[in-house]
Amino acid sequence: MAAAAARSLLLPAARRRLWGYTEKFLVGGAARRVGLWIDAGSRYENEKNNGTAHFLEHMAFKGTKKRSQLDLELEIENMGAHLNAYTSREQTVYYAKAFSKDLPRAVEILADIIQNSTLGEAEIERERGVILREMQEVETNLQEVVFDYLHATAYQNTALGRTILGPTENIKSINRKDLVDYITTHYKGPRIVLAAAGGVSHDELLALAKFHFGDTLCAHTGEIPPLPPCKFTGSEIRVRDDKMPLAHLAIAVEAVGWAHPDTICLMVANTLIGNWDRSFGGGIAVNAQIVREVCTKYIYDKSPAIAAVGPIELLPDFSQIRSNMSWLHD
Repeated sequence: MAAAAARSLLLPAARRRLWGYTEKFLVGGAARRVGLWIDAGSRYENEKNNGTAHFLEHMAFKGTKKRSQLDLELEIENMGAHLNAYTSREQTVYYAKAFSKDLPRAVEILADIIQNSTLGEAEIERERGVILREMQEVETNLQEVVFDYLHATAYQNTALGRTILGPTENIKSINRKDLVDYITTHYKGPRIVLAAAGGVSHDELLALAKFHFGDTLCAHTGEIPPLPPCKFTGSEIRVRDDKMPLAHLAIAVEAVGWAHPDTICLMVANTLIGNWDRSFGGGIAVNAQIVREVCTKYIYDKSPAIAAVGPIELLPDFSQIRSNMSWLHD
């Protein structure tokens, strides 16, 4: 087991929250993980620039003013490190895993990536083709498709209802100015968290943050864009195709946000309930009372959002599913 301690500091100049997690492992904490979490996911986009956050993620490792793409790849390889990024509806994340002695270099590389990316025209055109091919791959993954449909119906006509990759027409038209505007608008100090774990000294991480981010992230102009409101709507979307071998179904109800005290309880309940498919061979025993309490609070008598794809002729209609949300209970 790891003994973990965490400290946080609110940097006064940038109002940027810095978290350092220190863990002591039996193996001596040889590896460290460090990353930048930015409140700049697809939720902050509009119809015209939907897909920009994900496009930027693709451009992150294509060269900076200091490093070419090849230089960056060789540096990471020679360090024995791992560098990656991902985009969600809420955040864009850039992170690295490296040996303990290389933490300063890892933080410097992350800082270089988000502050000095060249966003070259040739690289933009190349990644445009990569993203379009990625979209084709996603469209064949029905598990991905059904959850995009679920968001589309649950958050109709809002930012959360749009896909992370964006529509094809946007990907074909996004240019360097769009990417620079998105960085200028959203990559601001108060919206960026630097976090590290695995044998990390909080004071060392703080010093690195001040050295690599202090001036640049403090000196921003304008207001932080407000979070667009996204209303949950009980509704459904069905795409019937009897030629498909399997039906894919997703049902969601409105729960709580990340800052709500019940969030952790719901995450624990999700772990207890678990997941299952036929390959598992059997279910997992859970405490029925815990499941009942959680479901009663957040599922009972709620209007769900439903997405279904495939041979779904026998799927009950929405009104029947809705009525089944009101089961008898004590």
